[in-house]
Amino acid sequence: MQFITGKYIPRRTFLRGLGATAALPLLDAMVPAGRPGATARSLAQPTRLVCIEEVHGLAGCNEWGATRHLFAPARTGKDFEILPESALTSLAPYQEHLTIVSNSDCRMAEAFTTPEIGGDHFRSSAVFLTQAHPKQTQGSDIFVGTSLDQMYAQRFGQDTPLPSMQFCIENLDQAGGCTYNYSCAYTDTISWASPNEPLPMIRDPRVAFDMLFGAGGTPEERAARLASRRSILDWMAGEIAALRTELGAADRNRMDRYLNNVREIERRIAAVEARNSGGDEREMPEAPAGVPDSFSEHMRIMFDLQVLALQTGMTRVISFKTGRDADNRVFPESGSSRPFHPASHHGGRESSILEFNKICQYRVGQLPYFLDKLKNTMDGESSLLDQTMVMWGSPMADANLHNHRRCPLVLLGGANGLLEGNLHLKTPDGTPMANAMLAALNGLGMEMDSFGDSTGEFSITATSPASTEG
Repeated sequence: MQFITGKYIPRRTFLRGLGATAALPLLDAMVPAGRPGATARSLAQPTRLVCIEEVHGLAGCNEWGATRHLFAPARTGKDFEILPESALTSLAPYQEHLTIVSNSDCRMAEAFTTPEIGGDHFRSSAVFLTQAHPKQTQGSDIFVGTSLDQMYAQRFGQDTPLPSMQFCIENLDQAGGCTYNYSCAYTDTISWASPNEPLPMIRDPRVAFDMLFGAGGTPEERAARLASRRSILDWMAGEIAALRTELGAADRNRMDRYLNNVREIERRIAAVEARNSGGDEREMPEAPAGVPDSFSEHMRIMFDLQVLALQTGMTRVISFKTGRDADNRVFPESGSSRPFHPASHHGGRESSILEFNKICQYRVGQLPYFLDKLKNTMDGESSLLDQTMVMWGSPMADANLHNHRRCPLVLLGGANGLLEGNLHLKTPDGTPMANAMLAALNGLGMEMDSFGDSTGEFSITATSPASTEG
C-alpha cells in the first residue's frame, strides 16, 4: 500500500491483484487535508460525455408520426408533454434532465451522387458523430471526419487511463466491403479518431470488463485468474483490507458499495458465459459467449460497465452503438414480432407506423436504467448524472424513406450545469444537427468555430438566443 501518505490518498489510486487492477471512485480521503479550498468539488473531473446512436430513426419522424407527437412534443420550451404513445415515454420521469432538439437535419448522410443513391444505411452511422459525408469506397482509402467524441477525448481525455471507450451491441466485425460500394468501416463504428481512422467497438462485456479491471498483469497471470473462477476482488483482498483501515466510515461504505457493484457485474458476466457455453441452442449463435441473447440484459451490463468506467475516472468519454443498420433482429419484449429493419419500412401505413413505434419505445426504454445508475452514483458532492452529458440520437429520421431530415436528438443529464433540462427546442427548417452539436461542444469547453456541416450554433439552452447561424 505504497500510495498511503498519511494525509490523503491520490485521486488516481489503484488496487492490484494477480493480473488485475481496480481504480477507485472519488473518496473523501482523496481530498488533501489542510489544503485551502480543497474539496471534493475541486477534484471534480471535466464533464463526462456519453454518445449513444440509434439506427433507423424513430416512428415519430415520419410525417404522420410527427402529427401524433411520437417523438417531438407539441409544445416547445419548458414544461412540454410527453404522450404515452411517444417513443420517449419512458423518459418522462427524467423530464427535468431532458433536452429535446427536434427538426434538425443530417444532410451529410444523404446521397450526393447517383452511385450513392440507396446506400443510406451504409453511410449513416459514420455520419452521426462526424456530421461529415463518407467517401464511397470498399478499399482502404476510407474517409469521413473526426467524430465529436474523439475531439472531446483529445482535449479532455488524455489524463485518464483510457481516453475514450467504444461499446456496441450488435455484430460489427464484418470484414471487407458492404453494400452500395461502401466499406463496412462506415457501418461498424460511430467513433473516428481521424477522418480515416475508425475505432473498434466492444461488444463482449468480458472484453470491456478486462479493459477496466484486467490490465496490469502478464497473460499468464490473467489466465490463472480466469481459470480459478475467483473474483478479481479476491486477489486484492489484502490491499482492500489495508486501505479500509485508512478510511473513515463514509468512505468505507462508499468503497464497499463500489466493490459490491464490481463483484455483481463480474458475477453476471460469468453467469452469461456459463449459460451460453452449456450446449443449449442460442438465439444468437454467432455471438461470443459473454454476449447475452437478451437485448435488455446486454444493454444493462454494458451500461453498468460504463458507469464503473465513469465513476472511477478510467475514462470520461464513451460512445455506444446500440444497433446495426439494416438489422433484422426481433425484440419480443417490445410487443412486436416484426424484425427491426422491415418494421422500419412501414410503407406509411398508420398501423405499421404504430407497430414500428413499439420497437422504438422498447429501445429508448433501455435508457432509464442507465440514467438511474448515473443518478444514484455520487461523485463528490453531486451525482454522475449531474456531471454528465448523454447525447442520444439518430442520423436517420424516417427510415421508410431513408430520410435524414428532421432527425431525433436528445440530450440528457446536467453536464455540470450546462443543460437546463425540461426543455424542447425546435430548430428552424433546414438546420444541420451539427449546429446543436457545435453548441454542445463549445458549452463543454471545446472553443470551436465549426463542426461538420454546421452553419453556426443552435443554442441548447432556453436562456440564450435560439440560433446564431451564420
